[in-house]
Amino acid sequence: MAKLFESFTIKETVFKNRIVMAPMCMYQSDQEDGKITDWHRVHYPSRAVGGVGLIITEATAVQPQGRISSRDLGIWNDHQIDGQAEVVRLMKQNGAKTGIQLAHAGRKATVDGIIYSASAIAFDDSYQTPKEMSLRDIEETIEAFKNGAIRAKKAGFDVIEIHAAHGYLINQFLSPLTNKRSDLYGGNAENRYRLLKQVIDVVNEVWNGPLFVRISAHDYSDGGMTPEQYVEMSQWMKQQGVDLIDVSSGAVVPARISVFPGYQVPFAETIKKLTPIATGAVGLITSPLQAEEILQNERADMVFLARELLRDPYWAYTAAKELKAEITAPVPYERGWV
Repeated sequence: MAKLFESFTIKETVFKNRIVMAPMCMYQSDQEDGKITDWHRVHYPSRAVGGVGLIITEATAVQPQGRISSRDLGIWNDHQIDGQAEVVRLMKQNGAKTGIQLAHAGRKATVDGIIYSASAIAFDDSYQTPKEMSLRDIEETIEAFKNGAIRAKKAGFDVIEIHAAHGYLINQFLSPLTNKRSDLYGGNAENRYRLLKQVIDVVNEVWNGPLFVRISAHDYSDGGMTPEQYVEMSQWMKQQGVDLIDVSSGAVVPARISVFPGYQVPFAETIKKLTPIATGAVGLITSPLQAEEILQNERADMVFLARELLRDPYWAYTAAKELKAEITAPVPYERGWV
């Protein structure tokens, strides 16, 4: 059988296959309230109907000032739980496991008011200069991640992913390019890791399901983080009970990146083999044979697809045909999936 369609189990949660829909911002919540809309009620369940094993919904802000845009989804208050729970129910009834990505944009937030970062350095000339976070600001943000995890559990999600990639807040603390602090949150790798460490700890206090962390394994800039440097941090995450590292790259600082199919897969392979820990491979993965190669050669444990699932919500069916794998069709689709 194709490995892409083998089940995978983490902490008694069984994923029916290794296909994951990676988080992709939709910018479709109602202005300012961070709530689920009809767009989300259609968009996510359709990928569940299409056969995706795990759907991780878009970056969901744990604080209002942590939104990438004013139309991001949020999980910063209890009024947002019901909509999230509804989408979870719709995805699950169509056979998918469900994940939420808890996020804070830091200096890449574009909302009105003060924005925050590890240090008072703007991303580029088009972005607002952030306020360097005080210890009190950091404490409040850590608590916000904990409360977000509590709400995610109430909504019924199967997986929590902590967003520590793509130049958002936690990534800003991890990278020496954006973290110029001289206190316990800056300087050496252990100090730069401290915010993520504390976020993982407080999430673990309230969450006992599968826990993922998304990282940007390469900063593509002199003096920045590399996959080899992230191995040490991945070992710390494993010790804290993280189950899978979702390995992306880039976007912490402006950088020129050469992209091509599977360009980030070697980073996932490095983290997987040198930590060792389960990893997810991501980055211009479009072909079923490409996905199968990654899994057969044990370069990663799950394959995260993004834009390809925007183009083809039924990619899992397409892949099953190409790889000659048998999958169960949704009953209303049986006549078309023969």
